[in-house]
Amino acid sequence: MKYKVILFDADETLFDFKRAEDYALEESLKSIGVDYNREYHSPLYKEINDKIWKELEEGKIKIGELKIERFRRYFEKLNIDYDPTIFADLYMTELGNGSFVLNGAIEMLENLKDKARMAIITNGLTKVQDNRIKKSIISHYFEEIVISESIGISKPNPEIFDYTMKKMNHLNKNDVIMIGDNLGSDILGGNNYGIETCWYNPGNKKSKKDIKPTFEVSNFKEMLEMLTRR
Repeated sequence: MKYKVILFDADETLFDFKRAEDYALEESLKSIGVDYNREYHSPLYKEINDKIWKELEEGKIKIGELKIERFRRYFEKLNIDYDPTIFADLYMTELGNGSFVLNGAIEMLENLKDKARMAIITNGLTKVQDNRIKKSIISHYFEEIVISESIGISKPNPEIFDYTMKKMNHLNKNDVIMIGDNLGSDILGGNNYGIETCWYNPGNKKSKKDIKPTFEVSNFKEMLEMLTRR
Protein backbone atom coordinates (compact mmCIF):
# COMPACT_ATOMS: atom_id res chain seq x y z
CA MET A 1 0.00 0.00 0.00
CA LYS A 2 1.31 3.44 -0.93
CA TYR A 3 0.31 5.20 2.30
CA LYS A 4 2.32 4.54 5.41
CA VAL A 5 0.44 7.15 7.49
CA ILE A 6 -3.29 7.87 7.31
CA LEU A 7 -4.58 10.96 9.09
CA PHE A 8 -8.29 11.04 9.87
CA ASP A 9 -10.62 13.79 10.90
CA ALA A 10 -12.92 12.68 13.73
CA ASP A 11 -16.42 14.16 13.57
CA GLU A 12 -18.60 13.18 10.62
CA THR A 13 -15.64 11.21 9.25
CA LEU A 14 -15.43 8.45 11.87
CA PHE A 15 -17.83 9.63 14.57
CA ASP A 16 -21.50 10.52 14.26
CA PHE A 17 -21.22 14.02 15.64
CA LYS A 18 -24.72 15.07 14.63
CA ARG A 19 -26.16 12.33 16.82
CA ALA A 20 -23.87 13.29 19.71
CA GLU A 21 -24.72 16.97 19.28
CA ASP A 22 -28.46 16.35 19.33
CA TYR A 23 -28.09 14.16 22.40
CA ALA A 24 -26.01 16.76 24.26
CA LEU A 25 -28.23 19.70 23.35
CA GLU A 26 -31.40 17.91 24.43
CA GLU A 27 -29.98 16.71 27.74
CA SER A 28 -28.42 20.10 28.56
CA LEU A 29 -31.51 22.17 27.75
CA LYS A 30 -33.74 19.81 29.70
CA SER A 31 -31.43 20.15 32.69
CA ILE A 32 -32.08 23.92 32.85
CA GLY A 33 -35.83 23.52 32.45
CA VAL A 34 -36.28 24.14 28.73
CA ASP A 35 -39.06 22.21 27.00
CA TYR A 36 -36.91 20.76 24.21
CA ASN A 37 -38.27 20.72 20.66
CA ARG A 38 -35.85 19.00 18.28
CA GLU A 39 -37.34 20.54 15.12
CA TYR A 40 -36.81 24.03 16.52
CA HIS A 41 -33.90 23.95 18.95
CA SER A 42 -31.54 21.71 16.96
CA PRO A 43 -31.50 23.54 13.57
CA LEU A 44 -31.08 26.93 15.26
CA TYR A 45 -28.11 25.70 17.28
CA LYS A 46 -26.54 24.10 14.21
CA GLU A 47 -26.82 27.37 12.28
CA ILE A 48 -25.11 29.35 15.06
CA ASN A 49 -22.50 26.67 15.78
CA ASP A 50 -21.52 26.18 12.12
CA LYS A 51 -21.06 29.91 11.69
CA ILE A 52 -18.84 30.28 14.74
CA TRP A 53 -16.65 27.28 13.82
CA LYS A 54 -16.19 28.89 10.41
CA GLU A 55 -15.04 32.02 12.23
CA LEU A 56 -12.48 29.87 14.06
CA GLU A 57 -11.14 28.46 10.76
CA GLU A 58 -10.82 32.03 9.47
CA GLY A 59 -8.99 33.16 12.61
CA LYS A 60 -11.77 35.56 13.68
CA ILE A 61 -12.30 33.95 17.09
CA LYS A 62 -10.25 31.83 19.49
CA ILE A 63 -11.27 28.38 20.66
CA GLY A 64 -11.66 29.49 24.28
CA GLU A 65 -14.11 32.19 23.24
CA LEU A 66 -16.02 29.92 20.89
CA LYS A 67 -17.29 27.43 23.45
CA ILE A 68 -19.06 30.17 25.43
CA GLU A 69 -19.89 32.71 22.71
CA ARG A 70 -21.94 30.17 20.72
CA PHE A 71 -24.32 29.76 23.66
CA ARG A 72 -24.48 33.48 24.33
CA ARG A 73 -25.68 33.93 20.74
CA TYR A 74 -27.99 30.92 21.04
CA PHE A 75 -29.66 32.13 24.23
CA GLU A 76 -30.03 35.60 22.73
CA LYS A 77 -32.00 34.08 19.83
CA LEU A 78 -34.09 31.95 22.20
CA ASN A 79 -34.59 34.79 24.68
CA ILE A 80 -33.27 32.57 27.50
CA ASP A 81 -31.76 34.22 30.56
CA TYR A 82 -29.06 31.74 31.60
CA ASP A 83 -25.30 31.99 32.09
CA PRO A 84 -23.68 30.70 28.85
CA THR A 85 -20.48 29.82 30.73
CA ILE A 86 -22.31 27.43 33.05
CA PHE A 87 -24.32 25.99 30.16
CA ALA A 88 -21.16 25.46 28.08
CA ASP A 89 -19.82 23.17 30.82
CA LEU A 90 -23.10 21.26 30.98
CA TYR A 91 -23.16 20.85 27.21
CA MET A 92 -19.54 19.73 26.89
CA THR A 93 -19.99 17.13 29.61
CA GLU A 94 -22.99 15.66 27.79
CA LEU A 95 -21.24 15.91 24.41
CA GLY A 96 -18.28 14.01 25.83
CA ASN A 97 -20.66 11.21 26.76
CA GLY A 98 -21.94 10.92 23.19
CA SER A 99 -19.40 8.65 21.51
CA PHE A 100 -21.23 7.23 18.47
CA VAL A 101 -19.10 5.65 15.73
CA LEU A 102 -20.42 5.83 12.16
CA ASN A 103 -21.61 2.55 10.65
CA GLY A 104 -18.81 0.89 8.71
CA ALA A 105 -15.94 2.78 10.32
CA ILE A 106 -14.82 -0.06 12.60
CA GLU A 107 -14.70 -2.58 9.75
CA MET A 108 -12.60 -0.21 7.65
CA LEU A 109 -10.16 0.53 10.48
CA GLU A 110 -9.84 -3.19 11.21
CA ASN A 111 -8.81 -3.75 7.58
CA LEU A 112 -6.23 -0.96 7.75
CA LYS A 113 -4.69 -1.64 11.17
CA ASP A 114 -1.84 -3.84 9.89
CA LYS A 115 -1.28 -1.89 6.68
CA ALA A 116 -0.59 1.67 7.88
CA ARG A 117 -0.03 3.86 10.91
CA MET A 118 -3.07 5.94 11.76
CA ALA A 119 -3.78 9.15 13.67
CA ILE A 120 -6.65 11.54 14.28
CA ILE A 121 -6.41 15.31 13.90
CA THR A 122 -9.50 17.10 15.17
CA ASN A 123 -10.57 20.72 15.55
CA GLY A 124 -12.26 19.89 18.82
CA LEU A 125 -12.43 20.92 22.43
CA THR A 126 -10.18 18.92 24.74
CA LYS A 127 -12.79 18.20 27.41
CA VAL A 128 -15.17 16.84 24.79
CA GLN A 129 -12.80 14.90 22.56
CA ASP A 130 -10.89 13.26 25.39
CA ASN A 131 -14.08 11.43 26.35
CA ARG A 132 -15.59 10.92 22.92
CA ILE A 133 -12.45 9.76 21.11
CA LYS A 134 -9.75 8.66 23.54
CA LYS A 135 -12.24 6.53 25.48
CA SER A 136 -14.09 5.26 22.40
CA ILE A 137 -14.17 1.69 21.08
CA ILE A 138 -11.91 2.69 18.17
CA SER A 139 -9.24 4.66 20.03
CA HIS A 140 -6.77 1.74 20.01
CA TYR A 141 -6.42 1.98 16.23
CA PHE A 142 -4.70 5.37 16.45
CA GLU A 143 -1.10 6.07 17.30
CA GLU A 144 -1.80 9.75 17.99
CA ILE A 145 -4.98 11.71 18.71
CA VAL A 146 -4.26 15.41 18.24
CA ILE A 147 -6.85 17.87 19.52
CA SER A 148 -6.59 21.46 18.33
CA GLU A 149 -7.43 23.10 21.67
CA SER A 150 -4.74 21.05 23.43
CA ILE A 151 -1.95 22.41 21.24
CA GLY A 152 -3.38 25.80 20.30
CA ILE A 153 -3.41 25.17 16.53
CA SER A 154 -6.44 24.41 14.36
CA LYS A 155 -6.92 23.01 10.86
CA PRO A 156 -6.43 24.25 8.15
CA ASN A 157 -3.18 25.62 9.64
CA PRO A 158 -0.45 23.31 8.29
CA GLU A 159 1.36 23.51 11.63
CA ILE A 160 -1.09 21.06 13.21
CA PHE A 161 -0.11 18.50 10.56
CA ASP A 162 3.57 19.24 11.10
CA TYR A 163 3.08 18.77 14.86
CA THR A 164 1.40 15.39 14.30
CA MET A 165 4.05 14.14 11.89
CA LYS A 166 6.84 15.09 14.28
CA LYS A 167 5.03 13.27 17.10
CA MET A 168 4.90 10.20 14.87
CA ASN A 169 8.52 10.72 13.76
CA HIS A 170 7.46 10.54 10.11
CA LEU A 171 8.63 13.40 7.92
CA ASN A 172 8.10 11.98 4.41
CA LYS A 173 5.00 13.66 3.00
CA ASN A 174 4.83 11.45 -0.10
CA ASP A 175 3.24 8.49 1.70
CA VAL A 176 0.79 10.40 3.92
CA ILE A 177 -2.89 11.13 3.27
CA MET A 178 -5.47 13.24 5.13
CA ILE A 179 -9.10 12.06 5.14
CA GLY A 180 -11.98 14.25 6.26
CA ASP A 181 -15.45 15.52 5.51
CA ASN A 182 -14.70 19.25 5.70
CA LEU A 183 -13.22 20.95 2.65
CA GLY A 184 -12.35 24.14 4.54
CA SER A 185 -10.40 22.48 7.34
CA ASP A 186 -9.45 18.88 6.48
CA ILE A 187 -8.82 19.13 2.75
CA LEU A 188 -7.48 22.68 2.66
CA GLY A 189 -5.31 21.84 5.67
CA GLY A 190 -3.84 18.77 4.01
CA ASN A 191 -3.31 20.71 0.78
CA ASN A 192 -1.58 23.50 2.71
CA TYR A 193 0.74 20.97 4.31
CA GLY A 194 1.57 19.38 0.98
CA ILE A 195 0.08 15.90 1.37
CA GLU A 196 -2.56 14.00 -0.59
CA THR A 197 -6.14 14.36 0.60
CA CYS A 198 -9.39 12.43 0.43
CA TRP A 199 -12.74 14.15 0.80
CA TYR A 200 -15.27 11.93 2.56
CA ASN A 201 -18.51 13.19 1.03
CA PRO A 202 -21.41 10.84 1.83
CA GLY A 203 -23.95 13.59 1.18
CA ASN A 204 -22.58 14.32 -2.32
CA LYS A 205 -22.09 17.99 -1.53
CA LYS A 206 -20.81 20.30 -4.24
CA SER A 207 -17.08 20.93 -4.12
CA LYS A 208 -15.46 24.34 -3.93
CA LYS A 209 -13.49 25.28 -7.03
CA ASP A 210 -10.58 26.67 -5.01
CA ILE A 211 -10.22 23.58 -2.76
CA LYS A 212 -9.42 20.39 -4.65
CA PRO A 213 -8.97 17.03 -2.89
CA THR A 214 -6.79 14.34 -4.43
CA PHE A 215 -9.65 11.85 -4.09
CA GLU A 216 -13.34 11.92 -3.23
CA VAL A 217 -15.35 9.02 -1.77
CA SER A 218 -18.92 8.66 -0.57
CA ASN A 219 -18.69 5.62 1.72
CA PHE A 220 -16.22 3.53 3.72
CA LYS A 221 -16.06 0.78 1.10
CA GLU A 222 -14.86 3.28 -1.50
CA MET A 223 -12.46 4.76 1.05
CA LEU A 224 -10.88 1.38 1.81
CA GLU A 225 -10.60 0.51 -1.88
CA MET A 226 -8.95 3.86 -2.61
CA LEU A 227 -6.41 3.41 0.18
CA THR A 228 -5.49 -0.21 -0.54
CA ARG A 229 -5.41 -0.26 -4.34
CA ARG A 230 -2.40 2.03 -4.56
